Amino acid sequence: MSTITKEKNKIGNFLIALGPAFMAIGYTIGTGSVTSMVVAGNNHGMKLLWVLILSCLFSWVLMEAYGRYTLVTGQTALFGIRKNITGGNLIAILIIIGITIGQWNSLIGILGISANAMFEALSLFFPALVPYKYMTVLLIAIVILAIMYFILWQGKYSILEKVLIFFVSIMAISFVLSLFFVVPSPREIASGLVPTIPQVAGGKMLVAAFVGTTMAAATFLSRSLFVKGKNWNVDNLSDQSRDAKIAAVLIFVISGSIMAIAAGSLHGTGQTITKVFDMVSTLQPILGNFAVTVFLFGILGAGLSSVFPILLITPILIADYQSGDLDLQSKQFKIITGVACLIGLTVPIFGANPINAQILTQVFNVFVLPLVIISIIILVNRPKLMGKHKASLFLNTGMITALIFATVISYTGIVAILDSLNI
Repeated sequence: MSTITKEKNKIGNFLIALGPAFMAIGYTIGTGSVTSMVVAGNNHGMKLLWVLILSCLFSWVLMEAYGRYTLVTGQTALFGIRKNITGGNLIAILIIIGITIGQWNSLIGILGISANAMFEALSLFFPALVPYKYMTVLLIAIVILAIMYFILWQGKYSILEKVLIFFVSIMAISFVLSLFFVVPSPREIASGLVPTIPQVAGGKMLVAAFVGTTMAAATFLSRSLFVKGKNWNVDNLSDQSRDAKIAAVLIFVISGSIMAIAAGSLHGTGQTITKVFDMVSTLQPILGNFAVTVFLFGILGAGLSSVFPILLITPILIADYQSGDLDLQSKQFKIITGVACLIGLTVPIFGANPINAQILTQVFNVFVLPLVIISIIILVNRPKLMGKHKASLFLNTGMITALIFATVISYTGIVAILDSLNI
């Protein structure tokens, strides 16, 4: 075996070992993240960097807490909430409903943006398609969902893991590569470390969307299922901790790169992002069609890496509530994922603006977050459940701070929605 082959095998084995991390990235970074980061970078430069830093920090804390709970107790998140918390049945049901609404809303925007991005790429080479945009976008969306659903129908975690690794890798490489060509000034980056909320129309909405897409409740709840699907146990606590840290770091690097690209190329130009191609063309003035191609691959990687986890989320949470198992082969799983596919076609069918739809849907993701955090604080502090692995002072401090942050952002999201409705 050649040295190159050995190195490839090492890299492949390392990526497979980080399967749960890639699932977390798939849930966290989709076209919702891309949209929020690009709009933020365009409108406000790096001024919301502090929100991203805190969101990634707290995401690491919560991934660690949920992963640790499952490895120590053998119980998944919703099953543990139902069994061990007073009123757990109601709490678990509210969480399922809240996450389903948020994630299915996200799916609508994600599919719309992915299909539109593919159309914009095709139209560069086949201008004759432009008059047929509606039908072409709808056909692309249907083909994407058909392929995804076929893969899900196989019901094998290992297949999903490899597909996610592929899409997330494309996304990460594309966005980080793009960053090398457009870097904001050190002064602008430093300004983003000072906590401020833009006092402009849509400022509060954007901050809430930032947290909704980066601190996704679905990421933490599904983590317990995916570490169990990895067949890890209490002997893998260090593996789980490493995986959670790497996931949080990658989420920050990828999301921060997107914001920096937009800040470095668009901020101050007065350009308004109203459609998908505005996002794709972020780098075009500087690098031409090459930039369009690279950034487009990143958007597609982000979108396609999120479709899988979102289609999965409701059926696996219901299975978690019922039995605490990661069930990918039941009739219930296939029916619910099929319903999610149909709901995902909303934006392509009605021809809505996927940019506006995506930002609004990310806001809904923050509302269930405080409940998810409170639940894990209770669970990991139960001596009968956790024994010597009960939450440390450091972990408790992180979770409580995350709860305060999530509560403030949830309030900000409510205010933003009421403002947008003129209530």
